[in-house]
Amino acid sequence: MLEDPDTLAAAIVDPVLDFDPKSGRIETLLADALIAHVHERKLTVQWILETHAHADHLSAAQYLKQQLGGQVAIGAGIVAVQAHFAQVFDLGPQFAADGRQFDRRLVDGQILELGGLSVAVIGTPGHTPDGVSYRVGDAVLIGDTLFAPDVGTARCDFPGGDARQLWQSIQRLLALPADTRLCLAHDYPPGGRVPRSSVTVREMRARNMHVAGNDEASYVALRTARDHTLDAPQLLYPALQVNIRAGNLPPAEANGAVYLRIPVFGGW
Repeated sequence: MLEDPDTLAAAIVDPVLDFDPKSGRIETLLADALIAHVHERKLTVQWILETHAHADHLSAAQYLKQQLGGQVAIGAGIVAVQAHFAQVFDLGPQFAADGRQFDRRLVDGQILELGGLSVAVIGTPGHTPDGVSYRVGDAVLIGDTLFAPDVGTARCDFPGGDARQLWQSIQRLLALPADTRLCLAHDYPPGGRVPRSSVTVREMRARNMHVAGNDEASYVALRTARDHTLDAPQLLYPALQVNIRAGNLPPAEANGAVYLRIPVFGGW
């Protein structure tokens, strides 16, 4: 969460719903903790910002908007993501693949006002076409572009992903001042180390296992080879059906129930 201490304006970044794929049950425990924090601090939520349409969790953006207000925003590349998955899930003409589900579709270089703070949008596609990062002062919320140095970088094998494009996005981030804090969306600590929430640009340049010592060609080869070994995220299909709708669930069917589709490939 971003907060302006002077005006108490706030932005929530990449909020998550609790979803159990075994039961199909959705709960709001994590989102409710954010709501409690907002009320405790007497914050005013102006923005609910997505770094991209995630494939590993369901967005709580609409739930939080209903409870707290604010505009839901994502990178303008969401239109390409929507167009692809509208076909995957056969959503038909009733689903508009033009980004209108989001209040704002952001482009590189755009500035968002947050009370007395300015939030700069940095286009960081490559993991997905809609990837953006958010810079506030000496901190940048980078989504899944980079992980901690001993974990590496995001995968690029999702539809519209591009390892060469991700390399270029990473270089933009690493060109920032060395003391800039890169705030991580995830950490997967190897060897039992303590999870990290941020890494300086200086450390990322020197130690990131997929970037340090590589040029563009060697990075693309490494990233592509590694992606071929990765399984699909467990929540890939449920998450994207919600996240391309800006955190809304699919419309209910005639029986009043909501369904998340799973495409089946192969057969006999």
